[in-house]
Amino acid sequence: MSEILSKINSPIDLRKLPLEKLDELSSEVRQLVIDTVSETGGHLASSLGVVELTVALHYIFNTPEDKLVWDVGHQCYPHKILTGRRDKINTLRQFGGLSGFPNKDESSYDVMTSGHSSTSVSFALGLAAARDIEKKNNKVIAVIGDGALSGGESFEAMNNAGQMGKDLIIVLNSNDMSISESVGALSSYLTRLISEPLFNKVRNELRTFVSRIPKVGPKVAKAARKFEEGLKNLIVPGIFFEELGFTYYGPIDGHDMKKLVAIFQRVSNLGGPRIVHVVTTKGKGYKPAESDPATFHGLKPFDKDNGIEEDKSNKNQSNDKISFTQVFSDKICKLAKENDKIVAVTAAMPCGTGLDVFAKKYPERFFDVGIAEQHALTFSAGMAKEGLSPITAIYSTFLQRGYDQIFHDICLQELGVVLAIDRAGIVGQDGITHQGVFDIAYLRNLPKLVIMAPKDANDFEAMLDLAVSLKKPVAIRYPRAKTEKPTSSKPGTDNLKLGQAKVLKEGKDITIISCGPLANIALEAAAKLDKEKISVQVIDLRFIKPLDNKIIDYIKKTNKCFVTIEEGVRLGGAGSAVLELLEANKITDYKARLIGLPDEFIEHGTREELFNKYGLTIENVTNKAKEILND
Repeated sequence: MSEILSKINSPIDLRKLPLEKLDELSSEVRQLVIDTVSETGGHLASSLGVVELTVALHYIFNTPEDKLVWDVGHQCYPHKILTGRRDKINTLRQFGGLSGFPNKDESSYDVMTSGHSSTSVSFALGLAAARDIEKKNNKVIAVIGDGALSGGESFEAMNNAGQMGKDLIIVLNSNDMSISESVGALSSYLTRLISEPLFNKVRNELRTFVSRIPKVGPKVAKAARKFEEGLKNLIVPGIFFEELGFTYYGPIDGHDMKKLVAIFQRVSNLGGPRIVHVVTTKGKGYKPAESDPATFHGLKPFDKDNGIEEDKSNKNQSNDKISFTQVFSDKICKLAKENDKIVAVTAAMPCGTGLDVFAKKYPERFFDVGIAEQHALTFSAGMAKEGLSPITAIYSTFLQRGYDQIFHDICLQELGVVLAIDRAGIVGQDGITHQGVFDIAYLRNLPKLVIMAPKDANDFEAMLDLAVSLKKPVAIRYPRAKTEKPTSSKPGTDNLKLGQAKVLKEGKDITIISCGPLANIALEAAAKLDKEKISVQVIDLRFIKPLDNKIIDYIKKTNKCFVTIEEGVRLGGAGSAVLELLEANKITDYKARLIGLPDEFIEHGTREELFNKYGLTIENVTNKAKEILND
């Protein structure tokens, strides 16, 4: 164990260290992060970039009494190490271990369970407002990156915070800019000046005095403020925040411990809304991550000597396997080649959604709008209104953020936007905030929306063809999983009709109704039951909405006995849709079991571990089928 870090069991121990030891501690924390993520996988570059910042914040502020809110939270590994979880850090993102994001159930130092961006300022402002009502005197600090700042909620919160004037500190962590020596030095000097308590006291008293001078006072005060703002605008990039009502300090070198500690000491004793702008380097201290922060944003276990990922999970898989994301990436490029109306939209996820390839081939038809899912959806609607065919790729968990835009701007307008919902279902080790298990339930109640779920690559390609041809709101959900490579270079829609389910296997005793790739589990369960002389019919829904009315006939064929299985929550899911179809047709004498995810947030773990825990298995399907037949 490292010499200094081994003695840090909480920020209380950290605050006992002399300032000159903090750089050494930061080096030890950084090395532990590298060692850990090389074994567990995770978000490396972002965590390495905030090591000094994290140390300085816990050194100056009295956490957890002072509230520290991390936006997104994927940069929280140093924070976890310093807040009593150092000895468990090797369990990071493992089933039953530490979450890869802040988690309120893990520690009192994790004020908010987070994983989505642009939420910290709103949450922190709420904490500050509650503090004042309760007449407490703790500090509230929100740490937000420049990427997350592009989210609309951040601007709404900052506008409100500036107007309310609460004692609130926002740390803006910028890692996409650098400070030139001249501007940096002058800015650093000005920041030291304006953060001095005496300077602020004199400035405020002078403003008050001048403004009280009869007739000319207010004009002089206004002119003085304009001169001050103009001077600062020439020197620092903070005038935008000043106009919102914040006092701006920075930019500060986010890896200079002495400067960080000094600015936080000064700013902590000032009042009102204020922003401390720090500039950091993603992947700091690990050359492969510094050189390629995008690759080292989120990755599998890797060889820390060379930075090469070790994809242990796929060593025994066939080379014929391909991810659904790759199927999407390949197909959308083919569609765009044939149809110049095709445009692609994503919200800061070009690589994750596979649209990076499209962006290179068709840059003029590719739009990355930043972390702004609501805007991405309405922007897509606007293009569809003018005759284009936007395909908008957003992870299921992030699509939740744009629900009203799907309703109001796409479905209500009946516009031909195709929602490519990646990571639908269990995503694995990113955990609670990232599991894409709610999309069926929150989408299928929207009028005019078609919802599809492909079981394999061939289905997926055909569904994309059909979706574009429909020229109406369509959602296609697909998991973070692999499937067989498509067997046709140009699958048509001849075998895919709107709202038509597919019989994958005939049978007469019981029906298994599957949704998406879980058709494979259904077929294997059916094969197992066949060996026990139980004849099973397997139906692939393909369309969750509109639901095929022939499903009623299929169910009747097997004595109204059926099992449904889906990779989503049961409440409001595909199985519920089948029950609603039966109820609408006044069919009540059926026997059914719905297999899906329970009414709870799904923890982190591998897909296999979570499938086993929640019964998305061949064994569970066969057991549920037998239960029905034995009733």
